[in-house]
Amino acid sequence: MKETVFDVLMYLFENYMDQGPEFHPDQKQLALELTEAGFRRGEIRKAFRWLDGLSAQQRTAQQQASRGDTAAMRHYTLLEARKLDSRCRGFLLTMEQNGALDAHTRELVIERAMALDLDEITLEQLKWVVLMVLNHQPGQEHAHALLEDMVFDDLQGQGVLH
Repeated sequence: MKETVFDVLMYLFENYMDQGPEFHPDQKQLALELTEAGFRRGEIRKAFRWLDGLSAQQRTAQQQASRGDTAAMRHYTLLEARKLDSRCRGFLLTMEQNGALDAHTRELVIERAMALDLDEITLEQLKWVVLMVLNHQPGQEHAHALLEDMVFDDLQGQGVLH
């Protein structure tokens, strides 16, 4: 079975999500553990770059938080619309309208979803990306808990848990 960057990220999230944004493991030790779990080195390196990108984007979003118009409407590029179907875009809009995401966090989610090495992102995968992003956002504990319940309820209903 061909493991993807997303699979590595899910493994890390499921096994270390309790650590929160303060989690800074020794990457060599973690890479060894991931290799022993069956992941390829290339996918592990890409997952680490994805997480580094999340941290960098988070810092940029915090610096720009005071400059954006929160009432602005989001238009998706053709590439974004291809990768994130109408269900995914509708989910992001619903999350924003319900206060679980703000405009800056939404942009961070979209950027990290686009950074995945996937041609198309399913709604379930997008929910995991939102969880990973919210897990790294201070002050988003309520939104994270709400979405976590949604994701795990969906997975239990399908009989799927990694």
